[in-house]
Amino acid sequence: MIEGIARRDRLVVLAGLAVAAALAWLYLIDMALDMGGDMVHADGAMMQMQAWSVTDGLLMWAMWAVMMVAMMVPSAAPMILIFARVDRSQSGGRPFTATTLFALGYVLVWAAFSVAATAMQWGLQNAALLSPMMVATSTILGGVLFIAAGVYQWTPLKYACLKHCRSPMAFIMGHWRPGRSGAFRMGLGHGAFCLGCCGFVMGLLFVGGVMNLAWVAAITVFVIAEKLMPKGEWVARAGGIAMVAAGIYLLVSP
Repeated sequence: MIEGIARRDRLVVLAGLAVAAALAWLYLIDMALDMGGDMVHADGAMMQMQAWSVTDGLLMWAMWAVMMVAMMVPSAAPMILIFARVDRSQSGGRPFTATTLFALGYVLVWAAFSVAATAMQWGLQNAALLSPMMVATSTILGGVLFIAAGVYQWTPLKYACLKHCRSPMAFIMGHWRPGRSGAFRMGLGHGAFCLGCCGFVMGLLFVGGVMNLAWVAAITVFVIAEKLMPKGEWVARAGGIAMVAAGIYLLVSP
């Protein structure tokens, strides 16, 4: 009986996470196709980068927020599933409300990060360092972003945050807070650790292209690998070396 309930909870939570991630990816695909069509209809001419209105800024923030859901929810799934299981055992009731609040807290951290990403995009655009497809037009900028992300992969803060992301049960036992407000605060806490783990890597979206879905998917896979694979900390270290090497190449290339 208990095993059946746990299995049902797991399926419900997994289905919810899968739907959220799938809808986010569909939104990104649709946006990328629309932008590609706009470039084609421009007859190959460079689209003019216009000043943003408030609406433009809000839409761009929404794009970043949805992108973070698409990229980060898959790697957070084990943590959310374990939270649901522990909450069921602690409260004895349905875990779905608390689990939803936990996930909401997690997503809100990345929504806040999206504000910073939107501001960075606005600044780069105004400095003429970003193409219409949101790719850095400066090899110096690309090199600096790669090196910054690569060096951060080797810092103590990175590994402190990665450790929490790689140890769901340890995080939940060490940060458990009862009730719905506790679930929300735990989600915020996990989101903060996840941001500390992966925030610098997200800066690489400006190098390969924010709307380059292959690049977005590659970063997503890297994040999943370092957080969920056995010896994922070595994946992070190896990735850091590769990032620094790529950055140096961009800086010294003609």
